[in-house]
Amino acid sequence: MFTIGCHLSDKDGYLHMAKDAVSIDANTFQFFTRNPRGGAQKALDPKDVAAFRAYAPEHGIDVIMGYAPYTVNPASNKMSEHDFTMMVLAEDLARMEETPHALYTLQPGSALGQPEDVALVQVAAALNDVVTPSQTTRVLLETMSGSGTEVGSTFEQLAAILEKIDLRDHVGVCFDACRVWGAGYDIVDDLDGVVEEFDRVIGLDKLWAIHLNDSMDARGLHKDRHASIGDGRIGLPALAAMVNHPKLRAAPFYLEAPDPTLAKYGATIEKLHQARANA
Repeated sequence: MFTIGCHLSDKDGYLHMAKDAVSIDANTFQFFTRNPRGGAQKALDPKDVAAFRAYAPEHGIDVIMGYAPYTVNPASNKMSEHDFTMMVLAEDLARMEETPHALYTLQPGSALGQPEDVALVQVAAALNDVVTPSQTTRVLLETMSGSGTEVGSTFEQLAAILEKIDLRDHVGVCFDACRVWGAGYDIVDDLDGVVEEFDRVIGLDKLWAIHLNDSMDARGLHKDRHASIGDGRIGLPALAAMVNHPKLRAAPFYLEAPDPTLAKYGATIEKLHQARANA
C-alpha cells in the first residue's frame, strides 16, 4: 500500500484533518502537537478523538504522525531547556496515546557549545527518561541538515543515539529528503548508495517515516529550505524514485510544502500516485 499524506493544521481537530487528507487522496497526515515555536497546547476534545478513531479505519488511515515543536532541544545541557523539553515530550507522548500506534517525530537538537559526543548522550538520555514500555507511539529522530551546531545530520550520529536507547523497539528515524540532501547525501544521483549506507550504519528496520521534501539549495550546504516538489534542486524525478524504491516504498511519506494549501498538496499527491502506478 502507498501511504502518502502531508502536514495539516490541527486547529479544527483530528476528524477535520482526516477529512482534509481524504479529500486530496491522502491516507495519512502529520500535525504539530502544539505551537511549533512555543509550548502552548490546546485541550483535546474527547468527542473529536472518538469520531476520528471511528472515521480513520473506514478511510484507510492506519497511521498518523505528530511533530514536536521546534523549541524542544533534547541535546541541550541547559537546565531550563532540558526541563522544558522533558515536559513537552512527556505531555506529547501521553497525548499521542489517545490515537494509538501513531508516530511522533522530533529533531535531535543542537549541541550549543558541548562536544558532539556529549550532546548525543544527552539526546539518548532524554528519550530514555520519557519512552515507556507500555506506549504504542513510536518516537522518531529526524535527520538534520547540519546547520550550526545541530546534531543528527549524519547517519553515524543518529546510530550513536539509537545505540544508547534502552527501549530500542520504541524508537526509529524519520528520513527527511531536504535535510539529508542539505547534509550532503546524494539522493538524486546515488539514491541506492544512500539507502545502502543508511542500512549499513543505522538499519532500514529503524526507518519508519519519510519527509518527502524538495530543497531550494544545492546539496551539502547544510540548509533546510523547502521548495515545492518539482521546483527545487532535488526535483520530482528523484523524489518519485524514493516513493518507488524497493527498500523505501513501504514507509509512510509526508509532504511539508512551503506553500501548504490543500489544492497544491493534492496536485502533488496526484503526481506521486501516478509515479507509483507507472513504476
